[in-house]
Amino acid sequence: MQFKLTVNNKVYKVDVDQDTPLLWVLRDHLHLVGTKFGCGIGQCGACSVHLNGTVIRSCLFPVIAVGDSKITTIEGLSDQNNHPVQIAWRDIDVPQCGYCQAGQIMAASSFLAENKNPTKNEIKDAMHGNICRCATYKRIEKAVEKAVEITQKTK
Repeated sequence: MQFKLTVNNKVYKVDVDQDTPLLWVLRDHLHLVGTKFGCGIGQCGACSVHLNGTVIRSCLFPVIAVGDSKITTIEGLSDQNNHPVQIAWRDIDVPQCGYCQAGQIMAASSFLAENKNPTKNEIKDAMHGNICRCATYKRIEKAVEKAVEITQKTK
């Protein structure tokens, strides 16, 4: 089947099986490889993208379910890698291996779009579903706090 997808504000047409996970459409057909394959069962968060601003696990999300929704990947989060979460990630030097980072950033940015001034516990709870093999959880939490600060300073 042919699907028309809006990804990072660009329209694409792809011819894939309707059950194809969005992850593989993004990586294999659109060559947007920032979204990673981690576990394949929606548990790790490496494949996180935004669907109309809400974070989803693209490894489990069939392309047919996208409909007219807008998809944002790590490549489309900001034009110049200057989203407050991306800036905070660099400032805090979060990544070690970096494999989970796109998913972590997508989860954090979706969370902060909904909660502009979260508590430390809310940050911890929001990021809990994303696994980091290198266990940089404390730096991830600090980076989310820093992104809040950056956002508040730019208002």
